[in-house]
Amino acid sequence: MSFEIPEGLLCTKTHECVYQQDGTYFITITDFAVEQLGDVVFVELPEAGTEFAAEEVFGTIESVKAASELYAPVGFKVLEVNDGLVAQPELLNKDPYADGWLLKVELTDVSELDTLLEYDDYKTEVH
Repeated sequence: MSFEIPEGLLCTKTHECVYQQDGTYFITITDFAVEQLGDVVFVELPEAGTEFAAEEVFGTIESVKAASELYAPVGFKVLEVNDGLVAQPELLNKDPYADGWLLKVELTDVSELDTLLEYDDYKTEVH
């Protein structure tokens, strides 16, 4: 698995992460989580317009190995769901930071990003 890590990627200990690209925030899971899950076969995501508080369950992901709930890394409102990922869950295995993003969101409190781990700290934490 080889892909580019987005600059400024911030992660939770439960493997969800946030990054910003062209002024838009994206939610996905880390490459480490994808690797641990194995082949992703199903992703259940919320509808656009739904709001979540930090640490609230916002979806489910199933792989050949396990099913896992997805937790909001920070509070957010869903702007867009990656419909391509819902139709082709394997996109998450190919690149969780490009075609495999889960949600485009509007953060409810940008200061909550300060509670997340920078990618290098996350990698140290999980290894």
